[in-house]
Amino acid sequence: MDKKEKISVSGVPETMLQTMYARAKESEKEHPYIYDKAAVEIVSRLDYDFSNADKDIMMSSGVIARTILLDGMVEEFLSSHPGTIVVNIACGMDTRCYRVKGQYKYWYNIDLPETIEIRNRFLKEDGPVFQIAKSATDASYTEEICYHDEPVLVVVEGLTMYLQEEDVKQIFHIVYEKFEKATVFVETMSPFVSAHVKEKSIQGSQAKFTWGVKNGKELQKLIPEFTNQKDVSLTEGMKVFSPAYKVLGKIPFIRNLSNKILVMEKKNMPGN
Repeated sequence: MDKKEKISVSGVPETMLQTMYARAKESEKEHPYIYDKAAVEIVSRLDYDFSNADKDIMMSSGVIARTILLDGMVEEFLSSHPGTIVVNIACGMDTRCYRVKGQYKYWYNIDLPETIEIRNRFLKEDGPVFQIAKSATDASYTEEICYHDEPVLVVVEGLTMYLQEEDVKQIFHIVYEKFEKATVFVETMSPFVSAHVKEKSIQGSQAKFTWGVKNGKELQKLIPEFTNQKDVSLTEGMKVFSPAYKVLGKIPFIRNLSNKILVMEKKNMPGN
């Protein structure tokens, strides 16, 4: 039997293991709603206690719902924008680049050095998928991206709820300054949930929800360089595997309380 690898990680980076485990667990069901082969293989190699993740049904359901939604949204964008460069911010152990393989020009996974170090142990990438070991608020990460005015899709999944407002604004500012044409799919949490809910799967960790925004129109007020194209509630993903949400998803309170994928598009710079 192969020896399992021990992972030592805490705080926000630890959440990447929980989300990967949720995808792997769903993938191993007889009739999965998503299938993530890479997640299954990596989890089988880990020496890590996932017992809290097993108990956190809300976290697992949210991960599956947003994976269903983002997989579809990313694939739709790539099919209508040939030659797109994808910038995957706070990638963690995300494996979407394999599920839409061949549909983009380049795919850049960006995360903190300690996260990329772990990612490199399990996922060897050297083009057209690349790793950048830097913070999303460090503008120098863009210097490592090969860019010649192609359409750019930025995906920010499972991050903003752990940041401060100024950090969120900085992430968007960097995208605005660097890329001529940019669309951002950003996951956000409602202010109520970020203030009152704790993530059970990482109890004892230093990772805590710190920021939320009601909707894309409110986010647009913070980042006027971008326009809000639409908001997609995670209830839309929940409907796929939980019939109750076909009713619950119609209730404004439930829909608004759920995390959302906000589609934000960069405004043209003056003179363009």
